[in-house]
Amino acid sequence: MSSNSKKPDKLNQNDSELGGKMVENFDITIDDIRSDALSCLTELNSQSKQIGLFKINTCNNWLKEAKKQKVPEMLFDEFWYEGEICILFADTNVGKSILAIQIGDSISKGEPIKNFRLTAGRQKIVYIDFEMSSKQFETRYSNKSKDHYLFDDDFERTELNPDPHIADKYDDESQLYNSIEEIVSTTQTKILIIDNITYLRHDTEKAKDALPLMKKLKSLKTQHGLSILVLAHTPKRNPANPLTQNDLQGSKMLINFCDSAFAIGESSKEVGMRYLKQIKARNTSIKYGANNVPICKLNKPNNFVCFEFIKFGSEKSHLRSISKDENRAVEEKIISLFNSNSKMSRADIARELDIYPMKVSRVLNKLS
Repeated sequence: MSSNSKKPDKLNQNDSELGGKMVENFDITIDDIRSDALSCLTELNSQSKQIGLFKINTCNNWLKEAKKQKVPEMLFDEFWYEGEICILFADTNVGKSILAIQIGDSISKGEPIKNFRLTAGRQKIVYIDFEMSSKQFETRYSNKSKDHYLFDDDFERTELNPDPHIADKYDDESQLYNSIEEIVSTTQTKILIIDNITYLRHDTEKAKDALPLMKKLKSLKTQHGLSILVLAHTPKRNPANPLTQNDLQGSKMLINFCDSAFAIGESSKEVGMRYLKQIKARNTSIKYGANNVPICKLNKPNNFVCFEFIKFGSEKSHLRSISKDENRAVEEKIISLFNSNSKMSRADIARELDIYPMKVSRVLNKLS
């Protein structure tokens, strides 16, 4: 180094005091201070800015922020991940509650359901049950009211308090949501199962009713870091048709705002046979679509009614076949609706009869 080269300025025990005290055995260069200041400035610039209801940041900073977050783990294979609002829907008496309890039991014990993956650790579950009474619950999870199934104590179930004095205090939806939030805060749970969505909003068919519901669930999820499984019904549907998002009651608004959704289909092959089909996924691609649905059998070997995996198969092979007479009757209805109401479009007729628009077009094209 030449004699003219300038060494970095230093603050040391001979020429500086910090906080009124001499610094001993400790050197700080001006370059160190500049480096620390630059780091602080970079960190400050990377933080999201609040503008009204929104947080804004560069795409690169969003990626850096996301990199620090925990990778979501599977709660029920690729159907439901941590941090998601997931909707499970099916027709009445197909087994939504049975599967939901089975999933909750699996997570609370940290034991995967056979042939379905669970990568998340064991954790507390709260099941909000608007459907069954405690006696009905006992019937499912005992052997004729004896030999009761042993759940983990981290699996808690709640139902509405029948005391009329308490019920009178909670006569609107906002109070119901507040009560659910109290449960979350009190139990410190991170996983919530709600059975079912129609109790939270009676008319989820209409977008104006479904939207506030999903906003409240999303707010609950974000504020408390929850994973939420919500059970929902399907309106009356044609068992000959594949399951789609249109089979979910209030489908468009609910599907748009949830993170994932899957459905239970009833097989036409055998009583008690069911299949599971992924309808929407954000954390993964669709793995369990129409050509790869898990086929299960409803069973109660002793004191625990459950879904037992059989094999993978195609949804098409489990749909009900339409006889020639039924097909002829459908065609007659199409023609009748077309002739009686000129304002009905082909799509309207398809919706009215719960059939594919292509079917309507084929029938009407024959008339021309």
